[in-house]
Amino acid sequence: MTSVTLPVRATAHRGWSTSKWGVAMVICTEGMVFVILLSAYFFLRAASTEWPPEGVEPPELGLVLPFSFALWGSSLPVFWADTAVKRGRMGQVRAGLALSWIMGAVFLAYTVYDFNELTFGWRDHAYGSAFYTIVGLHAAHLVVGLAIGLVVQAKAWTGRYSPGSHRSLQVFSWYWHFVDGIWVAVFPSLFLSAHLQ
Repeated sequence: MTSVTLPVRATAHRGWSTSKWGVAMVICTEGMVFVILLSAYFFLRAASTEWPPEGVEPPELGLVLPFSFALWGSSLPVFWADTAVKRGRMGQVRAGLALSWIMGAVFLAYTVYDFNELTFGWRDHAYGSAFYTIVGLHAAHLVVGLAIGLVVQAKAWTGRYSPGSHRSLQVFSWYWHFVDGIWVAVFPSLFLSAHLQ
């Protein structure tokens, strides 16, 4: 009887590890979910005589705009950290990750505040259902990103990263840029377009 030796870890395919493939598939899948939801939003809008419905004010732009820039800007410190780790600059890695996390948390806090200020519920009409679903799903992705960000920061602070070993930081950066990128599509679709009649 011959013995078979199984690999201890999955090997990389064409330079990609299992974790990179996994995050890439999550990004593709979740990206399609947002494409479907935004398509449904615009379908409902096209089928309605008035959008938002009568009695519903379009979302205010006064606060969401600066908070949106804070979220989009949070990708810069992540990019900075991802670049710094390759050069062994761990202080910059820790600073970049912490700054990005704070910016994301501030945007999430604003989203919760915004939900509390809305004058309609998710069961009131199709507009409310679409708005709460899309913005709420984005917020859920942001919560996941912030949780992963804490793990990545813990690794950075405990010396688990080096120029040759930082895969979890890299896949986190992919996910974080995805969450920011989704808001690039959600913000004009739900907030800006509601003011264009």
